[in-house]
Amino acid sequence: MVRYARVAYRGVIWLFVACVVVQVFLAGVGVFVGEDRFELHRTFGYTFGWLALLLPLLALAGRLGRRTIGLSFLVTVLFILQSVFVALRTDMPYLAALHPVNALAIFWLSFSLARGSRQFAVNPATRSSTQ
Repeated sequence: MVRYARVAYRGVIWLFVACVVVQVFLAGVGVFVGEDRFELHRTFGYTFGWLALLLPLLALAGRLGRRTIGLSFLVTVLFILQSVFVALRTDMPYLAALHPVNALAIFWLSFSLARGSRQFAVNPATRSSTQ
């Protein structure tokens, strides 16, 4: 079970990174093609959001160490905050402006986790060196 969770974690984190890149592209489409296209950005964000929820569960099941588990939970929290920032755009626009900054944090953190996930698939029996 641990081995499968580690391999699944690696696949899910890389898929999540790819989805973040697509999400940024879709935001660009909304800005440069037309505001009516922002619906694609919003819908896609909710569609791949389940991956963010899956990451900490797989990290726990794969016994990936405290650091990886904690950072996987942080990715989930940052992902949830994305919707909160958008909801604040009318009442607190300066706080809502953290939405793209938070997207950068999500990308950086998930990409870092994805790069580090190689060790889990190469030797699934080893514990995370980042405990």
